[in-house]
Amino acid sequence: MRPHSRLLNGSRHLSTVLATVVLILVAGCTSASRSPGSGADADLSVYLGQKLDWTKCKDTAKTAADAKLFADPALECASVDVPLDYAKPKAERAKIALTRLPAAGKAEGSLLINPGGPGGSGTSFVASLLALWQAGTVAQRFDIVGFDPRGIGSSTPALDCYTDKEYDAGDVPRFGAVYDITSAEEAAELAKRCTDGSGGLANLVNAGSTNVVRDMDVIRQVLGDDKLTYLGYSYGSELGAMYAATYPEKVRAIVLDGVVSPDLTASEFRLSQFAGLQARFDDLAALCAKSSDCVLGPDPASANDRLLKIVEPLVETPAPATGGRDVSVWDVYLGISGGLYAEAKWPEVISALTALEAGNADKMLALRDTFYGRTPDGAYSQDFDTNIAVRCMDSRRLTPEEHTALARQIGKVAPMFDLDVFTAGNYHSECEAWPAPPTRDEPWLADVEGVPETLVVSVTGDPATPHQGGIAMARALDGSLLTVDGKQHGAYLLGGSKCVDDVVSKYLLDLKTPPANARCSL
Repeated sequence: MRPHSRLLNGSRHLSTVLATVVLILVAGCTSASRSPGSGADADLSVYLGQKLDWTKCKDTAKTAADAKLFADPALECASVDVPLDYAKPKAERAKIALTRLPAAGKAEGSLLINPGGPGGSGTSFVASLLALWQAGTVAQRFDIVGFDPRGIGSSTPALDCYTDKEYDAGDVPRFGAVYDITSAEEAAELAKRCTDGSGGLANLVNAGSTNVVRDMDVIRQVLGDDKLTYLGYSYGSELGAMYAATYPEKVRAIVLDGVVSPDLTASEFRLSQFAGLQARFDDLAALCAKSSDCVLGPDPASANDRLLKIVEPLVETPAPATGGRDVSVWDVYLGISGGLYAEAKWPEVISALTALEAGNADKMLALRDTFYGRTPDGAYSQDFDTNIAVRCMDSRRLTPEEHTALARQIGKVAPMFDLDVFTAGNYHSECEAWPAPPTRDEPWLADVEGVPETLVVSVTGDPATPHQGGIAMARALDGSLLTVDGKQHGAYLLGGSKCVDDVVSKYLLDLKTPPANARCSL
C-alpha cells in the first residue's frame, strides 16, 4: 500500500482499527440465523417506545484511554433497553450502550456502525475515528452512532471468563491454529468459567448474533429511523447481512466492508483466513528480503523455516520483556498476525522479529498488546471472552476429530504456523461444553430476497476476509461490489483512499452505487 498522509498521520486510528477488526482471526465462520421474524412484535412495545436520554459520555469509558476519547464534547452517549431473551420479553433486560456524533447539519437519520469482532466496541470505534468523521461528508447529514453489542464495552450484562491479569499471564485459552484446549475437562472448565463470570446461564447463552440483530432493529426504531442505514466491518458484515435477510423491508442502505464469506462452512472459512495470512506473510518476507540484513533471510521461499527457527525456543521458554511480563510463542503469532492486517504495519513486524531474535521481546509484546487492545494501564479493550461466547452460540461445534483435523489442515495451508505446539496435538472445540446449542444453522446467509441495493467493499489482498468472500456476498445480496486493490483488512475511512471514501459516502448519503466493475486502490 502506498503511503497516504491521512493514514500515516493517524497511526492511532490504524492501531485502533487493527485491535478491533483483528478479532475476526479467531471468530471463524458463522452461519445463517434462524429468522426471528420480520414483523414488529407486540410484546416489544415497551422497548420500542423508549426515549433516549443523550448525555455527555463521562460514564461510558471502560479504560483510561477511552476516557480521553469520550471526553470530547462533540460526543453524546445513551443506552437502549432490550430483552435479555426475546422469547421472554417481559423478563430480564439487557442494556445496549450507544455513542453518537450528532449531524453537523439537520439530521436525515442515523448511521449505525459495528466495527467487527465479535468483541469490538462500536462506541470506542466512533470515538477513535471522530476526527475522520468530522472531516467527512456523511456526518454533515447523518448522526454517527456506534453501539456496543451485548456483553461488550459499556453494555450490560458484561460477559467475563478471565481477568485482565490472567490475560497478561497467559492463563487463558491460547490461540495458535486453534485454541489449545486438549481435553473435554478443559472445555468444561472454560464453559463453567464463562457461565460463572457472566452472572449466570441466561446472560451467557443469549449473546449470539441472532439476538444482536434483533437489538439492532430495536435501536433503529428507538433512534426514530424508518429504515436502517448501517456500516459493518469484518464480523459486522455478518450482522448487516443477517439484518438484511431478516428485515429486508427495513433496509435503507447497508455497507459491508472486509466481508465474511457467506458461502463457506466454518472450517472452510477459517482455512481461507489462514491462507490469506500466509499470503501476506509471504509478501512481508519479500519486502524484508530487499534489505541486506533481513531477519527472515535473503530468500523469501525460506522465510517460513526462518520464522519457525526464531520462535521455536519460545515454545518451552517464553522470552522476558520489560515490566516483568513474558512473551510466549502464542503471543508472537498473535502479534505477527495482527501486524499482517495492514501493509503499513509490516515494517513493525520485521523490526519486532529482528529484536526478538536478538533477545529483546519488547517490540513483539507491543504488537501482541495491539492485537488484544491492551492499554498502558493493563486494561483489555477488545473482548475475547465475548468473542468466544458469541461464536459458541453461532457456530456448529466440531467433534474432537474434526477440530484436530482442522489444526493439521491449517499447518498445510499456512506453513508459517506449522509448529507441533499448534498443529500436532489432539484438540477439542472451545465450545464443546457450552451450556446451550447454537442458534444459527449452516449454510451461511441462505434465501436472501427483496433487499434494496447494498454495497460491498472488498480489498483484493485482505488477509482476514479474502476478496472472494466479498464477491460471494455481493452476489448473495444482489448488491454492488467495490473492489479495492491493496493489502489491508477494511478500507472505508481506514485506508486513506479518497476513491473508496467518496464511493461509500455517495452511497450512504444519496443511495448512488458505483458502476459495475468499479475499482479503487489503497
